Amino acid sequence: MELFTNQVLAGIATGAIYACMALAVVMIYQAIDHLNFAQGEMAMFSTFISWQLMQWGIAYWWAFLLTLVISFVGGIVIERLLFKPLAKAPVLTNVAGFIALFAVVNSVAGLIWDFTIKQYPTPFGSSPFLGSQLISTHQAGMIGVTLLLLVALYVFFQFTRIGLAMRAAASLPESARLVGINTSWMIALGWGMASAIGAIAGILIAPVVFLEPNMMGGVLIYGFAAAVLGGLTSPLGAVLGGFLVGIFENLAGTYIPGVGNELKLPIALALIITVLVVKPAGLLGRPIVKRV
Repeated sequence: MELFTNQVLAGIATGAIYACMALAVVMIYQAIDHLNFAQGEMAMFSTFISWQLMQWGIAYWWAFLLTLVISFVGGIVIERLLFKPLAKAPVLTNVAGFIALFAVVNSVAGLIWDFTIKQYPTPFGSSPFLGSQLISTHQAGMIGVTLLLLVALYVFFQFTRIGLAMRAAASLPESARLVGINTSWMIALGWGMASAIGAIAGILIAPVVFLEPNMMGGVLIYGFAAAVLGGLTSPLGAVLGGFLVGIFENLAGTYIPGVGNELKLPIALALIITVLVVKPAGLLGRPIVKRV
């Protein structure tokens, strides 16, 4: 029973990272109806920026806040320069743009900071949380940050004018334009927020997996799995999906014979396929209905 509890808690902690990445994926999807295959690389680059700021002597939390601002602005710039011109392009053209962005960001990060593994500090420490050996303070911090982020997004989208405008632009763009909402800039804001949320995921996972240009490859796939499981139209579903994927991954690696670290990633891919076949909208996603 202790092993089961330990794996569930560890899965929740890992799922917090997947939840952050899934939130970023959902933000982009709601804005442009496409999955951003470069989301992980953008998060990695933001994490390197925060690491570089700390190397220059800036305190952790100031580097954290500056990185979020830089990531937010960077997300808007990427949308304005690269994906706004592709707004009416075929789907495959957008996919090619995402893949190109993936390759460029990864290569630039390697060029600037090289591909050697670097240690990344944690502000929460690594000691047992509340004296328990089942979860560390860093894992508890990851869970807490993710839940705070979810609450902040809920308040933003439910009770602010900009948040309501972004929801309207995502769900009914034609009607939103008729009432004076600049849907183009709402999409750009969605990109900026997704980039900042991805940066949080990268900063939280870096102390666990260490910092290097390929650190987010597997995390992005788990983030996709979490977003699909929870529902690509639901931020709450993305968080729930992240926690469920983290728990499922840990329990599968512990209790299913022959499943080790090498097979955890295929399990995430199998989960994506299963959900798409059984419930395409996800656990909390809304079914897409088109009038014909």
